[in-house]
Amino acid sequence: MSSMSSVAGLSKYIKTLPSTGKSIIAICILSFLTGVIQFLINPQDSLSYNFFTEGFCTFMILGVSSILSGSVNQYWVRALKGINLKIKHSMFLSMLSMIFISLILIAGAILAQIFHIYLFVNSLLFACVLVYGFNTLVLWSTTKIGFSKSAIIGLIQPILVLTMLVLLMFLWSDPSVFSTPEIINIILKSVVACLIFVLTIYAFITILASPLKKNLGIGMLDLLSLFIMHMNEGSNDLESTFENMGESIDTVVTFICFKGVNGIKSLFISPSVHPGPLGKIGGSNMPTILANSFDHFTMVAHGPSTHDFNPISSKEIDKIEKSVKDGLSEVTFSKKASKFKRYSMNAANIGVQFFNEGMVILSTLAPNGSDDIEFGVGLTMMTQSISKCNVKDSVIVDCHNSFTPESGEVLPGNPEVFDLIDAIDKIEETEKHANIRVGCCEDKMETLDKHEGIGESGLKVMVIEVDNQRTAYVLFDSNNMEIGFRQEIMDATKDLDIDEIEVMTTDTHTVNTLSRGYNPVGIEKRPEIIEYIIKCIKIAIDDLEDVEVGTGTKKIKNLNTFGPKNSTELISTISSIVAVSKIIAPVLLLTALFIVFIWIFYGNLPIIGN
Repeated sequence: MSSMSSVAGLSKYIKTLPSTGKSIIAICILSFLTGVIQFLINPQDSLSYNFFTEGFCTFMILGVSSILSGSVNQYWVRALKGINLKIKHSMFLSMLSMIFISLILIAGAILAQIFHIYLFVNSLLFACVLVYGFNTLVLWSTTKIGFSKSAIIGLIQPILVLTMLVLLMFLWSDPSVFSTPEIINIILKSVVACLIFVLTIYAFITILASPLKKNLGIGMLDLLSLFIMHMNEGSNDLESTFENMGESIDTVVTFICFKGVNGIKSLFISPSVHPGPLGKIGGSNMPTILANSFDHFTMVAHGPSTHDFNPISSKEIDKIEKSVKDGLSEVTFSKKASKFKRYSMNAANIGVQFFNEGMVILSTLAPNGSDDIEFGVGLTMMTQSISKCNVKDSVIVDCHNSFTPESGEVLPGNPEVFDLIDAIDKIEETEKHANIRVGCCEDKMETLDKHEGIGESGLKVMVIEVDNQRTAYVLFDSNNMEIGFRQEIMDATKDLDIDEIEVMTTDTHTVNTLSRGYNPVGIEKRPEIIEYIIKCIKIAIDDLEDVEVGTGTKKIKNLNTFGPKNSTELISTISSIVAVSKIIAPVLLLTALFIVFIWIFYGNLPIIGN
């Protein structure tokens, strides 16, 4: 789903757009400066006789019309039940369009001075046609009001600009400008040019959207506009689109439950469900939502799963919760547990600890980079360890703690799969002791947020003491970890009163709403993050108390996910659209621009002159 993560960079620009007031001030200043620059370059073709008056005229033509269009566009989009276009967005769009017009007018003034011809009106017509096409494209692709309505609203700014031009030429210049040939000239050139350009845009978008509609029944522009709405406002309306392409699957959730004198002390869950695709869509915030559904300290680790197992909506997480609660009612408890022990084989490293009738395997490929472990691989690890170690439950955890941009998923057939299986084969029968203590601590890490790769649940630490050996289970609500940071954490905590430590991430995709797409913890503020870990481990040690432990495995039935077929189809279709657009866009748009340019500047109709 990296394609969608890359598109998430849109949110950075949407949320950092200037306020309405700043856009209006910029429109006023830039429109005035455009007139001044035009006058200084080519004073003989100006509407007035000094640079200040020329700046005022251009402010009236470009500035006033752009401010008005910013307000009117937003009003009509809202009246038509459109989305995403708040007043600051609409005003910024008008400002951006005005800048396009200004640049073309200045370029026309330079050419007019060089070749001693009059280009102001035709330059303005050409610029207005481009702005019309641009506005139509933006409105159509982001507001969900459809092509025809977008095409009509897209006309507002060009019409206001041209109307203001005619009005000022009447007041400032020769009233004969209103003679029939000139009026027909402007109208006919504008209408034909606009038709050429907007129909080209329609053809371009229709060609690009057809594969997604045909393969998955999804409208490309609906997907884009709802995606922007999610990034901008946090809306989950996009989930309704995904529901049409969901696949029902069965998967598993495994857990370890620690019970003290006052009931459940802590719960460690590893669901084979992927917390994606991004933002708060689908299961992206699953680690926090699932943990918050229990009344006690709960850690939701990353079970073996890829983006194929992304829930299509957040309500699917209820099925995971139900499976865990059903499993808890069947758990038998005892005080037996083993010490934590590590095994390795080539790239694979696993940490193993036995609890009652089950075991946990914390798997990592660190210090090498890696991404998700595929469900089939995890299921093989589970079956292999249950058979090898003669246990009832095997809680497989993908620690997800060593990321590089080149990191790939661990899929069937990869050498790492055999390394993991061979590491499991090395597990030795370990003595279980009848004394186990557990201490917990969680910290929201209020001084950090998704910009540092930290999700809503922050940091959770559980210290497990068996026969005087203390092991710290450290879990970040993050999407993977910058390569090398795991070892830095282990080195920084070696002087604490613990014997072993493993660092994990939940793989939450709520942090994947930034321009860089992937956002592993450890890119920024490492010393501050380590201080949080040290503090939490100390608090967890102070919280140690005697517990009993039990494990469980439950099937999750009929979980609606993206599924292997649709997940692959979505990514490949989006990738093909991007590839095709790189070829089609230049051909179609440049051809249309050339035709429009020739029509406006070299048409057979009479051209307005001084």
